[in-house]
Amino acid sequence: MDEKTGSNIDGIVEDMFANAYERLRNYNAEFSPEEIGVVTQVGNGIVRVSGLPNVRADEVVRFPGDNFGIAFNLERDSVSIVMTGQSARVEAGMEVRRTGRIIDVPVGDALLGRVIDPLGAPLDNGGVVAASTRYPIERDCPAIMDRAPVNVPLQTGIIAVDALIPIGRGQRELIVSDRQIGKTAIAVDTIINQRDKDMICVYCAIGQQNSATAKVIADLKKHGAMGYTIVVVASGDDSPGMNFIAPYAATSIAEYFMESGRDALIIYDDLSRHARSYRELSLLLRRPPAREAFPGDIFYIHSRLLERATHLSEEKGGGSLTALPIVETESQNIAAYIPTNLVSITDGQIYLSAKLFQEGKMPPIDIGRSVSRVGGKAQIPAYRDVAGDLRLTYSQFEELELFERFSTRLDEGTRSVLDRGHRIREVLKQPQYRPVPVAEQIAVLLAVTSGILNDIAVEQIHDAKIAITALLTGELGRIAETIRSGKKLSPDDRDTMISKMRDAVASLGA
Repeated sequence: MDEKTGSNIDGIVEDMFANAYERLRNYNAEFSPEEIGVVTQVGNGIVRVSGLPNVRADEVVRFPGDNFGIAFNLERDSVSIVMTGQSARVEAGMEVRRTGRIIDVPVGDALLGRVIDPLGAPLDNGGVVAASTRYPIERDCPAIMDRAPVNVPLQTGIIAVDALIPIGRGQRELIVSDRQIGKTAIAVDTIINQRDKDMICVYCAIGQQNSATAKVIADLKKHGAMGYTIVVVASGDDSPGMNFIAPYAATSIAEYFMESGRDALIIYDDLSRHARSYRELSLLLRRPPAREAFPGDIFYIHSRLLERATHLSEEKGGGSLTALPIVETESQNIAAYIPTNLVSITDGQIYLSAKLFQEGKMPPIDIGRSVSRVGGKAQIPAYRDVAGDLRLTYSQFEELELFERFSTRLDEGTRSVLDRGHRIREVLKQPQYRPVPVAEQIAVLLAVTSGILNDIAVEQIHDAKIAITALLTGELGRIAETIRSGKKLSPDDRDTMISKMRDAVASLGA
């Protein structure tokens, strides 16, 4: 090595040392304390930790192996953690660290068509959810002054609901019945009917069997509904903590769309399992039990959830969030603890009857026990003109139906009410996955209320509905478009519909 090359290397080394010395001389070490707790007790989904004196309620804490939990009970000398993962992976003596963030969930359009868990982790093999915005799962409900009246209909596609128990955008309508009667079927049909209606749907499965949730997802895909739907799943195999936070996370996802000025629909399937999960957590946390061993705040956990559904004022964007919570009864006991709590929180209920289900009258909606506290305010004008007294007529029929079975000597007026009632019931029958468009519903209801169907046998009602549907796509196309636009049905249009439908139905009886 020559002298010149050696001097260059020495100069480079000196510069490196000089730069390093300068950085070290100007370096100011900053120390930030990190709180570390120690696991003292492990239960079924519950972990008790000593330490973490400054941890906040609902803060996420991290266990070794990227296992997480939520700070639930903040006590003097310990913290009770609800696990979102499996508590079997946690052992006494493990270190627990704070994360400094409240439990949240990703939100945004990137979630459309996805199946996720309550923490936003994908369950559909579709890769990581690419959402840049996150919302805490617990959020304040909109103030009274930020809410607007519920006056825009949410069409379910189910004639019995849209005509007799109308639901508005921003309403909370409870679906209640015994198990395996058709609660989820009502919810799925409602989602399917939102296609091309600019409605974002969120389906939240709480404690369901994986096979049941997979069937719902398959049905939504089959009928082209997953493109505008987000599915949030906490299965029966998940921890009680995951089942507890699931509806709150799903509501935050739906609120993003509401606050963006759009309309959203959320379905909780079901809140009976949610209440049982919270009861399990509360008993493990040694909170004082009350009626049926539920904790004293069982009403509050559902009220603070459902109050987040509303129709926002124009100043807040005008978006809406409609909630369809589902609750399961035992032996048709609608007066049980959790169902009565939810009935008092919601704006009405759709009651499914086990008796109608056993008789094969689908959907088995008990019109007498079902109610919507919004009523005709959430219906298009054509409904109010055509189906205004339909509920009263049907209620009279149900009262007289019992006498029909035991008496053959009925006066003419009673016989007329019974004949009309049988035809109304037949019109209200509807197979699953076959939502009926608004114009078709109006036409069929007009046919039954105007007496057009009185001259044909009940067995021919189905053929009459097919003939009426054909008219709406042909000769009555202009009137059908008027109905779909939400305009009031004029007397001339009404007379034209009755005349055309009478001729079409008369051909069936010939």
